[in-house]
Amino acid sequence: MATPDLEAATVAQLTRRLVPFLFLLYIVAYLDRINVGFAALQMQQQLHFNDAVYGLGAGMFFAGYFFLQLPSNLVLERVGAKRWIALLMITWGVISSSMIFVTTPRSFYVLRFLLGSAEAGFFPGMILYIRNWFPPVARARTVARFMTAAPLSGVIGGPISGALLSLHAKAGLAGWQWLFLIEGLPAILLGVVVFVYLADRPENVYWLGEGRQAWLVETLAREREACSAAGNAGFAAAFKSGKIWLLCFVYFGLTTVSYGVSLWLPNVIRSLSGVSNFVIGLLSAIPYIAAALTMVRVGIHSDHSGERRWHTAIPAVAGALALVVAAYSRSTAPSVAALSVAVLGVFAMCGPFWAMPTTLLSGTAAAAGIALINSFGNLGGFFGPYIIGLVKKATGDFKGGLLAIGGTLALSGLAVLLIRPERKDESLPQGALPVLNQSDT
Repeated sequence: MATPDLEAATVAQLTRRLVPFLFLLYIVAYLDRINVGFAALQMQQQLHFNDAVYGLGAGMFFAGYFFLQLPSNLVLERVGAKRWIALLMITWGVISSSMIFVTTPRSFYVLRFLLGSAEAGFFPGMILYIRNWFPPVARARTVARFMTAAPLSGVIGGPISGALLSLHAKAGLAGWQWLFLIEGLPAILLGVVVFVYLADRPENVYWLGEGRQAWLVETLAREREACSAAGNAGFAAAFKSGKIWLLCFVYFGLTTVSYGVSLWLPNVIRSLSGVSNFVIGLLSAIPYIAAALTMVRVGIHSDHSGERRWHTAIPAVAGALALVVAAYSRSTAPSVAALSVAVLGVFAMCGPFWAMPTTLLSGTAAAAGIALINSFGNLGGFFGPYIIGLVKKATGDFKGGLLAIGGTLALSGLAVLLIRPERKDESLPQGALPVLNQSDT
């Protein structure tokens, strides 16, 4: 019989052992996909890329991300996380460093597409990995802790990227080339460490201890059995669920703003202030500090209350309103403050949001469903940067683009409320949502 102390001790040990390492991996992954925003401060001028070219290239990452997401996660489910994640990290590290060879829009588009293809399996693989290790009652806070790596990569990467640009013309390379070369190397090195450090499932480790391991394996098995009994473990279940498709749209709004702001933030700050690249790096860290301080608190509150929809919707609407303020701001301080609230809003959504699909499906359906949401949802990562660049090229400022992505975020916040509240089911583990009825939307 499980006790609260046993549950708490098991979750605490899992958190100490796994979350810091997964967190580090995600910092490297996120930095490699957004560092192009800083490279653009020099690259656009040197290579004569206009705003539309840059916006399309920045967003091209997510075209590759879209096409390889589902097959990559299905391969991970078959061969195991440590082998597949290790291979992906080494591959994208090589591609990221190869960005130094960009000379034309076409080479820019191709390498960004390949980078997205290589990274496609990482994030959904990590969500699936967390699902395979953590009980439902602890998932929102665990996902939130893991995903604090995204804003903190902005805190760490902003000043570092700004400083690397100062290496301009050293050893015959431009500053933006040094940035790509150096920031691609950690992914290669950590890919080797992943193969040694990670285990695929709780059954395969010794460090949990017999009692904790037995409780965890049994708890996760009961959840899988509940999903299987409801017909939600097969591959097709993910595609038949109206809730999964609705969550795809919600995530589309989240990523539209997350990457739209991330990939254009250095340019927005430069357009308002004209400060040095290093100072731009420092200022761009502010929104991510605010997000990192908030998102875990929201995830913990969501776990304690067992509520997911409003914990996702309220940050979305707050972020959308902040983007309206940012669109009409004409000085640095209010713009950075408003963009901080917007970034805070989208990252605060992440923990409660990802706690929903992980409890709806199991087995192959879980791998497919998570990949489906992340695949279609991350098309917002293409739409956000591209629409901002397109509108900026047409109008000369960022107002229209910020309003467009703000409207998308507001719609996604309202869409999550269309998912009907789950009926309570005492047969499920504490903190889990009941399995979905496929006709329920």
